[in-house]
Amino acid sequence: MQSKIEQIQHKIFTLSNLLLLVNQWKMLSKKVVFTNGCFDIIHQGHNTYLLQAAEFGNKLIVAVNSDDSVRRLKGPKRPVVDQYSRAFNLASHLYIDAVIIFDEDTPEQLIQTLQPDVLVKGGDYTLDKIVGAQDVLKRGGQVEIIPFLEGYSTTNIVEKIQS
Repeated sequence: MQSKIEQIQHKIFTLSNLLLLVNQWKMLSKKVVFTNGCFDIIHQGHNTYLLQAAEFGNKLIVAVNSDDSVRRLKGPKRPVVDQYSRAFNLASHLYIDAVIIFDEDTPEQLIQTLQPDVLVKGGDYTLDKIVGAQDVLKRGGQVEIIPFLEGYSTTNIVEKIQS
């Protein structure tokens, strides 16, 4: 019998293992949803977004930028929380089925490999700016943009802590 911690740890995947799982889900006609982000300090805005993303299908995959990737995107003082802790925090959510850490600046390769049915991004994106959107649409999938929950921002939290 696995402990609760082991159950959470088993939701954090390598690409090869996640691809096997996604193929099993698809054989069972499960609708696979994919989203990604840094998820540095998880707040209500993240949780609301992820809950809404999960509603677009049966299985939710969350791809998390590695520490190096976050530094390239957000600057040398980020992330505040290390990649494994961020992945573990996300895997702790019951509605998230799989978490994967990626080192590239974008999840384009992951999207091409995993071929999700639904790609979800936050409201600061437009369809033409969503990496992988055209790939998903060409395969007959859907792309969803979820509006931000106002008043929640990791950058604002970091600034508040620093002041």
